[in-house]
Amino acid sequence: MLNITSNTLIKLAALVWYIGVVVLLTKSGFLFLEAQKNGADQLFILMAVLSGIVIGKIKAKYLFYNIGKKNIDRINLLTNPKLWQFYRKRFFAFLFLMIALGQYLSGVAYGENMALIALAVLELSVGSALFLSSHCFWKK
Repeated sequence: MLNITSNTLIKLAALVWYIGVVVLLTKSGFLFLEAQKNGADQLFILMAVLSGIVIGKIKAKYLFYNIGKKNIDRINLLTNPKLWQFYRKRFFAFLFLMIALGQYLSGVAYGENMALIALAVLELSVGSALFLSSHCFWKK
């Protein structure tokens, strides 16, 4: 029951990866806009955006690409793939914790420009790392 191909699992893993890209980049954009509305210096925000992208590029190269590739290798070794096996259970637990932590930190940062910008840089770096490393899903 619910047997599918490894290829389908890889596509589902990529879908979750790209959903993370969209959510994190959107959220970081809103955080930067909130800081700007609160009077943060535009040059400082621009530098923060650039640093988030640079950090994301480093994370993509040295961390996220390897994580994605490892998951693809694991999926390809499954002898009887099931729908829920596109990520391990611990990934979903970690994802839930990261979402909860992100929500908490957003609430704590509200109204504090430096905290908003720091959180925005963090989320931008992870979102851009996910995007820049996503090519691992399309290599054969």
